[in-house]
Amino acid sequence: MIKKIALVTGGYSGEAVISYKSAIAIEKNIDTDKWDCYKIDINPEGWFYMAGDDSKVEVDKNDFSIIVNGTKIKFDAVLVGLHGTPGEDGKLQGYFDCLKIPYTSCDAATSALTFNKRYTVAVAAFAGMHVAKSLHLFKNIALQPADILSNLKLPLFVKPNNGGSSLGISKVNTAADLQGALDKAFKEDDQVLVEEFISGREFTIGVYKSKGTIIALPITEIISKNEFFDFEAKYLGASEEITPAKVDEAVAEKVRNEAKKAYSVFNCNGIVRIDFIYNEADGNAYMLEINTVPGQSEASLVPQQVVAMGMTLKEFYSALIEECFN
Repeated sequence: MIKKIALVTGGYSGEAVISYKSAIAIEKNIDTDKWDCYKIDINPEGWFYMAGDDSKVEVDKNDFSIIVNGTKIKFDAVLVGLHGTPGEDGKLQGYFDCLKIPYTSCDAATSALTFNKRYTVAVAAFAGMHVAKSLHLFKNIALQPADILSNLKLPLFVKPNNGGSSLGISKVNTAADLQGALDKAFKEDDQVLVEEFISGREFTIGVYKSKGTIIALPITEIISKNEFFDFEAKYLGASEEITPAKVDEAVAEKVRNEAKKAYSVFNCNGIVRIDFIYNEADGNAYMLEINTVPGQSEASLVPQQVVAMGMTLKEFYSALIEECFN
């Protein structure tokens, strides 16, 4: 019997717009001979099954079911395509765990941890991985720019501590620009991460698990036309993305090994995308962050990497769904 899969999209944050683009791309590449896919839009207005005729059916949150044409439908698994909260921070995963419904993403603990950029790099450092020196700021605990600059050296990156899609991030080159960058980041989040800039090449790599084996996809090098890989560079074409990256095999192997180590250390599941800066001066790959629900839109990096590996997206999504049953 064909299994029923809920593709969850939407969300409660500014990243919802990216979630909807991901869902469109995923839907196009679901193997309908294997899976019966239902798109579920989770948004501040409610949770709804979006039918093909543009009608919508409210989800019964008691058991995550829907009623279609008088028939109650319960899902065998969930394909998580929801960026930001509540799909990337562990909240949905905890709900699905309570209902004993398998899903394609990291579990609740890993999702919550990696959604917090500061906690992520702290755990990575504890595991012996290279990370940038940083400070963790809270909106209700005032810290002046001078205090920050007494601990960290310019240039700095200032970013919301939770969330993704490069919203609210600034690169700060002078002390005079620091307060404005902090204000911008605090508009997106009550916590802010300030970290020292690391010079080097920016690599990002998808990692997933299939049949119990951790697999690294081909590496992408990001060459931003802007000063860094911000929202415009990521989604509006202001960057060059080279997949697979033109890099010495020894460097590529180092990045792949660090990515697979991170996947293991953080007990990841499903597809994640891990960002690195490779510093040619010291030969180290510095881990920046882990994206546990990476974008799947046509402009996104993981689909590029899947194709570069010689795999179809249809095969890839089937592999993710099959793995969540193991």
